[in-house]
Amino acid sequence: MSSNPEEAISAATETQAGPAVPSRYIFIDVWRGLAIIGVVIYHFGWDLTFFGFIPSSFMFSGPVTLFARALAGSFMFLAGVSLVLAHCRRTRWRKFLKRLAKLVAAAAAISGITYFLFPEEFIYFGILHAIALASLLGLAFLRLPTSLVFLASLVVLAAPFLLETSAFDPRAIAWIGFAADPPIANDFVPVFPWFGVTLAGIAFAQFFVAKQGMRNAMPQTTGRFSIKSLTWAGQRTLPIYLLHQPLLFVGFVMFTRLSRS
Repeated sequence: MSSNPEEAISAATETQAGPAVPSRYIFIDVWRGLAIIGVVIYHFGWDLTFFGFIPSSFMFSGPVTLFARALAGSFMFLAGVSLVLAHCRRTRWRKFLKRLAKLVAAAAAISGITYFLFPEEFIYFGILHAIALASLLGLAFLRLPTSLVFLASLVVLAAPFLLETSAFDPRAIAWIGFAADPPIANDFVPVFPWFGVTLAGIAFAQFFVAKQGMRNAMPQTTGRFSIKSLTWAGQRTLPIYLLHQPLLFVGFVMFTRLSRS
């Protein structure tokens, strides 16, 4: 996973600006902030492998793979939670489409850049692509009963294990998620099963987060520096996601050249 990240991924969340941040949003931003820090750490390890500082087997080990999937799952889950918080009463189309356009543009840029750098392993459907499509598909589930959304989540999660076939192996349709042997990519987050994680986030938000009692029960923790820092990062995950890897890569290039001179 060459992850993220709605804007990946904070772009689906509509948090309010200003000092009076609703307490019910804090844990979401903190979670997203922790996730984007995890992405930076993961990509730092990927760069260590790419430049030969650690063996490539490390990045493909079980714990690292599990860590990468947990990061992807966090962003997909929070995309669903964010949809409910932003559009539970009515769909705010202008803001939704503006954020969706940012995600689509960022995803297209990631595909183009990685195709130029790694044509055999470019990102044709990564975390940003997945969040953009999941956000769009998720709108259809916002007004459905929570139990039905949860059931749909289970179906989407289970479907690729039941319908896997080589007919979906071509890159043009592998992103759907039923491929038996999809083309290699540095980041691959297919619709099935990952949209099921977004649906789980929608169901969770419908049942817990959107409740008045849950909102009132959330403690006010914005005064702590660590929480404020994570909240700040959580509200800026898309620019952090887009900028951190180029900066890390340039840093590694400079370091390796200086160390050899």
